[in-house]
Amino acid sequence: MSTHENNTPPARTLGMKWFLGIAIVSGLVMFGIAMLVMSIFTRKSESRNVYTRLVEVTEHTTDPVQWSKNWPRQYDAYMRTVDETHTRYGGSEGAIPESRIERDPWLRRMFLGYAFSVDFRDRRGHAFMLYDQTHSKRVTEMAQPGACLHCHASVVPTWRRVGLEAEGKTLADADGFDWPAVTKGFERMSTIPYGEAFAMMEKTPDGTPAGKGTEHQLGDAHPVSCVDCHDPETMSLRVTRPGFARGIRALAESADPVPHLPSVERWRQGKREKPYDPNVDATRQEMRTFACAQCHVEYYCGPKTTLFFPWDRGLKVEQIEKTLENTTFPDGSAFVDFVHAETGAPIFKAQHPEFEMWSQGIHARSGVSCADCHMPYKREGATKVSDHWVRSPLLNISRSCQTCHPYPEDELLARVTAIQDRSHALMGRAGVAVDEMLSAIVEAKQAGATGAELQAALELQRKAQWRLDFVNAENSMGFHAPQEAARILGESIDYSRQAQLKAAEIEAWLKQGRGVKADGE
Repeated sequence: MSTHENNTPPARTLGMKWFLGIAIVSGLVMFGIAMLVMSIFTRKSESRNVYTRLVEVTEHTTDPVQWSKNWPRQYDAYMRTVDETHTRYGGSEGAIPESRIERDPWLRRMFLGYAFSVDFRDRRGHAFMLYDQTHSKRVTEMAQPGACLHCHASVVPTWRRVGLEAEGKTLADADGFDWPAVTKGFERMSTIPYGEAFAMMEKTPDGTPAGKGTEHQLGDAHPVSCVDCHDPETMSLRVTRPGFARGIRALAESADPVPHLPSVERWRQGKREKPYDPNVDATRQEMRTFACAQCHVEYYCGPKTTLFFPWDRGLKVEQIEKTLENTTFPDGSAFVDFVHAETGAPIFKAQHPEFEMWSQGIHARSGVSCADCHMPYKREGATKVSDHWVRSPLLNISRSCQTCHPYPEDELLARVTAIQDRSHALMGRAGVAVDEMLSAIVEAKQAGATGAELQAALELQRKAQWRLDFVNAENSMGFHAPQEAARILGESIDYSRQAQLKAAEIEAWLKQGRGVKADGE
């Protein structure tokens, strides 16, 4: 027998090895399939069960820590708003941010006679909103009304409590959200001193569990929290601010076209049996803007009347101006935010009109909401959530911008930078124009001009400052509506130069011994 024949394994042995090999491979394949099926099942389960309600939260739960036990992903992201971030014209600092009135002296001069000439700083992340307000010199050194808490604190439960107590009731008597009680408390707290309103807020239970025998402890005051935007039962987005509810209703009842708000247009075309109600009539996509527009808007928040949104003629700068010009306070006096300390001109002060400016831009017309860019969707496992790390889209271009714009990040950033650089340069020129206008009016006063003689110049000053302030106070550096921002700044420069010329003419006329004024005035 040959060597080759002696080394050849029997056919039975070869068959056994093939069998074992196939069995092992089959087992591995089956194991892989089983693991895949389990993974798919787990992911589907995750997507179906977005959250597990471990604790009950109610209309009175302003403490976000309690909400975090049910919605940890959203809370973890929200807490990132304390992180230090930077963009070319924004971001958030870890420490108290830089003073804008030191960086741009024309701002201080423009606001002389108003609290913003004392302290005006760069903005920070949402988690800082109440801390920064309570530590601002505008609050610590000057008198402010309770209306200031409207957009810096989770104040709705306090409005509800105050409104109920005015009727001899308690929070236990609240009927769900209880709009009548909330509205009554909102009106009561708008005009009282800030410190008194803050103390009221601290006396309201915040939903934090306390010791035995008490339902809730008297909680700390919290910045705007989960309950301000979400229904605690369904987690649906909602409007909770009476100021916005009244403002959007007035806008709906106006004749101003708002093609970017389809539910308003539908309501206008309907029977109008009930007033427009965003919580009933708005689409979910609109609510992803309306929740933000409760605060990121222009409104009056002074001590002379209840906080209001001046939208009954529309959302453009001149429409809001017209509304304010035709507004009187309860005492019969004409509306004014402050009187300029140098010139004596009655001035309108813009707050932060992001919603109004966005409404004039291409993103609004394209159906893009605030949350689409500032709180874009993200995936955590199989769960799709809106990112509650509210921040500039420039810090998150891949999810904020590239979902619609399929271009490299560098190109998108360059586009935004070009828009913002141009807006910033034009704003600086408008600031110079305002500064030179103020100098001209002051020189005319020093030459002996009376208020009556300067009336036309002072009216132009108000128009110029209102427009510059509208763009300066809006936090996108022109990006939300580039052409609109440029138009407004152009008008500001024009009005400033008109006022400067009128003041110079009056000064020359006075120095000539009050002869015939220019233009036969």
